[in-house]
Amino acid sequence: MNTSRAAGDGLAHTLDALAVGRRARVHAISGDSHVRRRLLEMGMCKGTGVEVVRRAPFGDPIELRVRGYALSLRAEQAALVLVTPEG
Repeated sequence: MNTSRAAGDGLAHTLDALAVGRRARVHAISGDSHVRRRLLEMGMCKGTGVEVVRRAPFGDPIELRVRGYALSLRAEQAALVLVTPEG
């Protein structure tokens, strides 16, 4: 589900494609019901703002700021979250 468009064009992207320092709003979550439920429990609900804070040296995991707290996701989990970049 990953897109090849540059984040910042206003179109939906997967969260793993968002650059460090960029902000976005959650649009949808894909994956099986167990994974979707877990991401929702962590605060990744539709309309929630997220910011990519940093990535580990090899790009996995990704540290995010969600609802005022730090959340780290594996790239494969972040690829399930569809976001719309802000700004």
